[in-house]
Amino acid sequence: MMNIETAFAADGPLATAIPGFAARPQQLEMAGRIAAALKDNGVLVAEAGTGTGKTYAYLVPALLNGGKVIISTGTKTLQDQLFNRDLPTVRAALKVPVSVALLKGRANYVCHYHLARNLIDGRFQNPQDAVHLRAIGRFMEITQTGDKAECPEVPEDAAAWMYATSSRDNCLGQECPDLKECFVAAARRAAMEADVVVVNHHLFFADVMLRDEGMGELLPSCNAVIFDEAHQLPETASLFFGESVSTSQLLELARDTRSETVAAARDCLDLIEATRKLEKAARDLRLSVSTDNARFGFAQMEDNKPFQEAVEILDTELAEFGAIVETQAERSEGLANCLRRTQELQEILVRWIKPENTDWVRWVEVFSQSLSLNATPLSIASIFKRQMDGHPRAWIFTSATLAVGKDFGHYCRELGLHWVEPPIDTAVWGSPFDYPQQAVLYAPQNMPEPNSPEYPDAVAKVAFPLIRAAHGRTFVLCTSLRAMRRIHELIADDLAREKLDLPLLIQGEGSRTELLERFRRLGNAILVASQSFWEGVDVPGDALSVVVIDKLPFAPPDDPVLAARIENMQKNGRSPFMEYQLPRAVINVKQGAGRLIRTERDKGVLAICDPRMLTKPYGKRVWQSLPPMRRSKLESEVVAFLEQLPPPASSG
Repeated sequence: MMNIETAFAADGPLATAIPGFAARPQQLEMAGRIAAALKDNGVLVAEAGTGTGKTYAYLVPALLNGGKVIISTGTKTLQDQLFNRDLPTVRAALKVPVSVALLKGRANYVCHYHLARNLIDGRFQNPQDAVHLRAIGRFMEITQTGDKAECPEVPEDAAAWMYATSSRDNCLGQECPDLKECFVAAARRAAMEADVVVVNHHLFFADVMLRDEGMGELLPSCNAVIFDEAHQLPETASLFFGESVSTSQLLELARDTRSETVAAARDCLDLIEATRKLEKAARDLRLSVSTDNARFGFAQMEDNKPFQEAVEILDTELAEFGAIVETQAERSEGLANCLRRTQELQEILVRWIKPENTDWVRWVEVFSQSLSLNATPLSIASIFKRQMDGHPRAWIFTSATLAVGKDFGHYCRELGLHWVEPPIDTAVWGSPFDYPQQAVLYAPQNMPEPNSPEYPDAVAKVAFPLIRAAHGRTFVLCTSLRAMRRIHELIADDLAREKLDLPLLIQGEGSRTELLERFRRLGNAILVASQSFWEGVDVPGDALSVVVIDKLPFAPPDDPVLAARIENMQKNGRSPFMEYQLPRAVINVKQGAGRLIRTERDKGVLAICDPRMLTKPYGKRVWQSLPPMRRSKLESEVVAFLEQLPPPASSG
């Protein structure tokens, strides 16, 4: 039986089979600790800096271990990369007879039943949806998996996918006439039979909670769970351990019920009328709040009379709707399914109006077209810990950003890992990159207070000399959309004034993937962006030499869930700032900083403009958690460092 040392040896199978592979000491150590945890059914929380090679560090022991392993990633992009590139590479190198499977949520697979029904129905928002739906129909005839990621003709975010896929709500399950051809069922069967299954965090938690998408059967049969990008787990778990009712769900329920009524109970005109009343109640609820893209705690909504009345009317209409659906439910599987969905939504709505549990936060989120009523647990620690109890298995949590310094206390408390017996194992492996030579951490002096109106202007003033010295090649990462737009406008003015022909991009001009592709291809671009570019973005090489962070990314204190958690911690005599808000901000800064140095050849400057880095006692905790870069407060030093870099390919 091959061991870890042999696998990673200089003349071992990985080095022999993979061009350019060279094991790093941190990678070998990490693989050894993971192998030990897998063998002992232990729990390991491991931070591995950029360049450690953590993917191979967990894949090798997972493939050599011999048991069934679930690997959960932060995003579907990383999931596809693991399944299509990294896993096949390592499996071929090690020559192990391990079967692998990819499992995504059902919304990623074409549904025969809904696609056929909607192609016949033919009522779409616009002509583009009809064109896309016909393309999906052609794709369905030739695909082996039904995975929409393999259908390049139709963008992944196209509205037509809503008509071509099923949701947990409208799937007919065992009653479906197309069950034998079902792509979701086939993906689940493959996952049940495979030795290694690649999922994503959203699917993992949706399934653990709902026992819906296959994990309900998968989890009991596995020997180990490995979470990559594990820093995202607390946020994702909070989302899925909570409950919500949205106007979008209600409109979809009304639409599906009308479609099923036309197919199986055409004579029941009352039900058609009831779907229209339900739609009106859902739309009126959305219209009862005049703002959009905002969150409100329940207390903030108590004095909003139109909102309270709209919730009451919805409660009444949903009950009446359910009573009529019940009279027709036996006429088809589709109508029976609509009844089940109605009853579930009724139960959640009743709990939201009259909560049974005081340990939950009620809040409202308003989008441009929809509104959701949400209930989130104050703490997910006990719920997550419950998922880990029972069947003995290994649990591995890994990311480039989990600790504050070397302290995992915050992370372990959030997930309930501090209660695990025997106590869990933790480890930090720093990056193998030569940060003192490769990077400078720049903390500009004399910045105004972060909440002052002129702060974005000051950030743009700091960024521009760096942009000029680096010939573009800059990310400006902002903590708010308003600051992002203002800073973009000021940089555009500076470029025009100095007649610098550098491409200036802003988040929102295209999809994240398109913007990144343009940024890499241009080689001398500036991208001004917000939260979605702080992590999971990889621009190795000369195209990125400067990352500017406008502020320390503290979550807005008026966020209703955060506000309730702060209040709860204060009641219990704990310090929410030191135990919760600061550690989260540090982890987010580490993610943003991680965009800069991606290979041993990269060089660049990380500028954190926030004066609290220098003026507040906790500022030290922030920069001490970052890689050991050279530090400077002087613009002239930083500009001189950037001017020594080779010019970008596009302008050289």
